[in-house]
Amino acid sequence: MLGRYSRPAIGLLLPLVLAVGWEYAVRAGWSNGRLVPPPSVIYATFAELAKTGELQRHALATLARVMAGFGLGVVSGTLLGALTGYSTTTFRLLDPTLQALRAIPSIAWIPLFILWLGIFETSKVVLIAVGVFFPVYLGVTGAVRSVDRKIVEVGRVFRLSGFAMVRRILLPAVLPSYVIALRSGLGLGWMFVVAAEFMGASEGLGFLLVDGQQLGKPAQIVAAIVAFAAIGKITDWILVGLTAPFLRWEDRHHAAAED
Repeated sequence: MLGRYSRPAIGLLLPLVLAVGWEYAVRAGWSNGRLVPPPSVIYATFAELAKTGELQRHALATLARVMAGFGLGVVSGTLLGALTGYSTTTFRLLDPTLQALRAIPSIAWIPLFILWLGIFETSKVVLIAVGVFFPVYLGVTGAVRSVDRKIVEVGRVFRLSGFAMVRRILLPAVLPSYVIALRSGLGLGWMFVVAAEFMGASEGLGFLLVDGQQLGKPAQIVAAIVAFAAIGKITDWILVGLTAPFLRWEDRHHAAAED
């Protein structure tokens, strides 16, 4: 029981060691800490931003954009991925174009989205959705197309209906890859939100980054980066926790080792 609750704390060990080491290096005079502030300065910056309410306001604005873009990207990626994975004709028709679009850098979409959708929230959410869409689409398409034909034949032998075939055979076979695709999409959503908030945003963690750069505040820049990392990891934990009950049937080596 103790080991189960202590496992998440192990992941904090490396960041804490690096933070303590850098704090010691600055205090010992090995570095002036001007361009890369020590943790004590970053903490003070966090405290100041939280006291004024800026940290909460910017973090919630960014979180709202990521969640909206994530939802839009997941829905479209799942539907199109399932369609192209199930139908060979649709796969041959759509997949080459989608793969070409996937190679376009996120920054390249910004001028086009500004022209189409303006500089307000819609363009930002759509840009994040583009980032989420492709890993979800690839994960779903690959998972559906790689389902073992033998287990499908077993379902046909037992004369399962179409719905029963999906629920009892196809969905369990696809679900593990789908969860990985969701986590990848969420990670890219947090990456794309930075580019999205460069599009004339007046609030958000990306705005804090730009503001810190323009005003020469490296502590604010690092604080925003740390906030991105912390909130992104928390949302990943939540996603893993929400999907874990659907994967309990898996007989995995690591799952057995963790129990």
